[in-house]
Amino acid sequence: MKKLALATLIIALTFSVALPVNAQTTIKCAVDDTLFVAYDFENLDQAVFELAKIQFNAETIPNIIVKNLEQTDQTLVRFGFGSQPLVFDNDTNTIHTSFFLSGSDIISFSVNRTTMERTYRVKTDWRKIQVNLTSNFSIDLAQSLAKPVAEWQKPNETTFHYETEQQDTLNIIFDIILPSSASNVQVQADTITYDMPPRLEDQLLNSPFLILGALAIGLIIILIYRKVR
Repeated sequence: MKKLALATLIIALTFSVALPVNAQTTIKCAVDDTLFVAYDFENLDQAVFELAKIQFNAETIPNIIVKNLEQTDQTLVRFGFGSQPLVFDNDTNTIHTSFFLSGSDIISFSVNRTTMERTYRVKTDWRKIQVNLTSNFSIDLAQSLAKPVAEWQKPNETTFHYETEQQDTLNIIFDIILPSSASNVQVQADTITYDMPPRLEDQLLNSPFLILGALAIGLIIILIYRKVR
């Protein structure tokens, strides 16, 4: 009888941890030459939060993303960190973690040699992961964020927004924010493309004045060399 009571207690505790009350996951992805991704796991169950302090670290999520992409032969992925990659807020039982994603399997661009505009291609399927905050508590973002970005809401021309609409489950909010100067924004399934205005360095590289300047400098060097001799 005692063993049965103990087993019942363990099961009850497991389910209480699995369904934290008023918990929410907010994710923001700001797109530039790299992706800056920030996760906020808010109002976590106290037991989950305390254990996460021990078991969760800044590299947990980017490592999951990299390993998932490697399984589909997408290996050109890198990640890095800003000044505060991981913060535990004891007042609200919230975990904030952020990192940069880059590499051509995440974001790439090509330059139009006529207009010198850059066309960016951003892949977002990396978001479909299962996040393990602790050894016995995970958040299935693969299922919750399965809806293609092409079907997400667009509050404006450069923002994609998605929010789970299921009741009595963990609420998940995801925003993808493109540069404000992006134009011709298009999305197919989970891949976003957009154009950006010409950059100074691209214009200089394509300018005939750069070639003429290089030739002029070369002639000056030759003349100086001859005089020295």
